[in-house]
Amino acid sequence: MTTSKTRKPTATAADTSAPTVAKAASKSTAIVALLKREGGATHEDMMAATGWQKHSVRGFMAGALKKKGLVVASERTEQGRSYRIADEVSQ
Repeated sequence: MTTSKTRKPTATAADTSAPTVAKAASKSTAIVALLKREGGATHEDMMAATGWQKHSVRGFMAGALKKKGLVVASERTEQGRSYRIADEVSQ
């Protein structure tokens, strides 16, 4: 005698209800908003907004923002190093 087991449906790539998709988009949006401020943002600002560690913030700026065509400029201020979106790369 055979028994059939009920399997849970697995998430697919087309499944947009996954919570990780929305969470990642909101964190990247938060960083972009911080970088578009007049004074820009420090690592500490971006870490507080996302809960990421310093190396993750740097990696996001170097990778994901570059892929979006955004240029991040940095300058030394009294509060420390400040980052801002400088210009868009022409494609």
